[in-house]
Amino acid sequence: MTFMELAKSRYSVRGFKDTPIEEEKLAAILEAGRIAPTACNNQPQHIYVAKSAEAVAKMRTISPCTYNAPVILAICYDTTVQAANFGEMDASIVCTHMMFEAWEQGIGSCWVGMFNAEELVKAFNLPENIRPVALLPIGYAADGIQPAPLHTAYREYADTITEL
Repeated sequence: MTFMELAKSRYSVRGFKDTPIEEEKLAAILEAGRIAPTACNNQPQHIYVAKSAEAVAKMRTISPCTYNAPVILAICYDTTVQAANFGEMDASIVCTHMMFEAWEQGIGSCWVGMFNAEELVKAFNLPENIRPVALLPIGYAADGIQPAPLHTAYREYADTITEL
């Protein structure tokens, strides 16, 4: 599959099976995030992997958008490692890499920004230099899950791109 085919086929999965993710697939997803490009290659990302029943249950109290995923990744950055103020951007790049690797592995995901970062920090006792950016629930799509109706509704080229 080409990258464009991968990018066009991937969609936000908003319902997951209870099926566990194989360790080698989870490792590949995390590796994609580990090697993602970051500003000055400072690699400020820190990924918290919630896969125990207790950790997943805590995550579900922090966001209504975990969709019964068996694994939930919290994508964060370390303020003491980021280059300039690029931590949030770097974490977003990392999340994107993991999202696409998950899809290539047959694992669905949904980028979630609807969560309380302060509650996440408190619930998992994260260090004060760690800033949460996104949650990424991942797992096998539940039966019948389809892309959202607007998934393939793209604005016109000229509406989003201007040649200078």
